[in-house]
Amino acid sequence: MTTVAELEAEATHARLLVLRMLRAGGSGHLGGALSCIDVITALYFRVLRTNPADPRWPGRDRFLLSAGHKAMAQYAVLARRGFFDASDLDSYGGLGSAFTGHPDMHKIPGVEANTGALGHGLPIACGMALGLRMDGRGGRVFTILGDGELPEGSNWEGASIAAHHRLDNLVAIVDINDLQISGRTADVMKMEPIADKFAAFGWSTISIDGNNMSQIVAALEQQPAPGQPTAILARTVKAKGLTELEDTAASHYWKPTAAQLLDAEAELHARLDSLGDLTGAHP
Repeated sequence: MTTVAELEAEATHARLLVLRMLRAGGSGHLGGALSCIDVITALYFRVLRTNPADPRWPGRDRFLLSAGHKAMAQYAVLARRGFFDASDLDSYGGLGSAFTGHPDMHKIPGVEANTGALGHGLPIACGMALGLRMDGRGGRVFTILGDGELPEGSNWEGASIAAHHRLDNLVAIVDINDLQISGRTADVMKMEPIADKFAAFGWSTISIDGNNMSQIVAALEQQPAPGQPTAILARTVKAKGLTELEDTAASHYWKPTAAQLLDAEAELHARLDSLGDLTGAHP
């Protein structure tokens, strides 16, 4: 089993792959990718039943990135997990590349649905969870939403459906980094108290520091409440891991200079060195 220390190193490697994609494509949705990348790392390396050699294995768990603009985080972790070679990411943003700003299930192994039209991931996940139960399969479904997409009404239709059908094989993780493209989420559309809203819909709720790997693992491995879907409210920092960009709206979509990229890579390599680089060579 992958340890918490190893997961922290894996997440740092994944952050470096995000920078590798930015180097290739010139720009991208950095801030949200780095706020949720610790959760995605824990899912793929510790929690999900999955098989990189057979991405469509019927017995797998499902993961949906509802906030599809954070796709660089999923691409990076899928590469680290062995779904494809990390060198494939060097085409990011290029003409004809499979690796675009939003994930494509028809082009990228390990991607379960095309997402990015915000508010769609949770309803799709509800359908998957219900379908798995109807088929008599034991798989679970996990989805990550952004706090900036919560005002979309389809999320709350999904929340109602999940509670009504008692989908205890469904886990929704809300990446609460308090920022979106227009500024602070509280200023654009205040959605707090988010935990109380999910609880009112009939969900079991867990609140964590979404950049603390120990808390992430504990929440993801907690047994679901019988008959209740689970909402994990993950408080995160936009652009976590890059000191100069953390908690800034400017990091939402970043177009770095060559010097900024070098500084960012140096910071992450120093982080790997401090962790003992437990997971292999730098990408």
